[in-house]
Amino acid sequence: MVKAGKARYVGASSMFAWQFCKALYTSRLHGWTGFVSMQNHLNLIYREEEREMLPLCLDQRIAVLPWSPLARGRLARDPGEATPRSGGDAFADRMYDPTADADRAIVDAVGAIAKERGVPRAQVAMAWLLQKPGVTSPIVGAVKPHHLTDAAAAVALKLTADEIRRLEAPYRPHAVAGIGVR
Repeated sequence: MVKAGKARYVGASSMFAWQFCKALYTSRLHGWTGFVSMQNHLNLIYREEEREMLPLCLDQRIAVLPWSPLARGRLARDPGEATPRSGGDAFADRMYDPTADADRAIVDAVGAIAKERGVPRAQVAMAWLLQKPGVTSPIVGAVKPHHLTDAAAAVALKLTADEIRRLEAPYRPHAVAGIGVR
């Protein structure tokens, strides 16, 4: 596609690191256009990509573009707060409901830091993501103007080491989630 002029770059999305390694190897072996980005699932309540995919992308100089940076809004509101989307998002329910009790401490930490800083929760969660080595740009599913405002403001919000520790400490490993979650 790139050589034909139909695309500028090639990226990958939502796979295991070993699968991405195979794709990288195969593209290099055949002299094909190399991958420039990985679009993966990463946020404060789903950090499984930190083990293998983030180090791989850093090593191979591949941009990381996380999807669902606010965990389908769970990191941007009080636990249990309903939204029009939250009532009918079966995909999000499959991804996040099984670990909701364990994730509550993370959501609470985001809320506490946001209150201390006087900023919206979304800015804190996005600032954490933007401070992760290798993360180039989260995929922001903006449907309201303030979503863009929060995303832009998160760039300037620098969390302290203590704030990052408070956000990360409650995390418990999750089952690998994504497109194939049942």
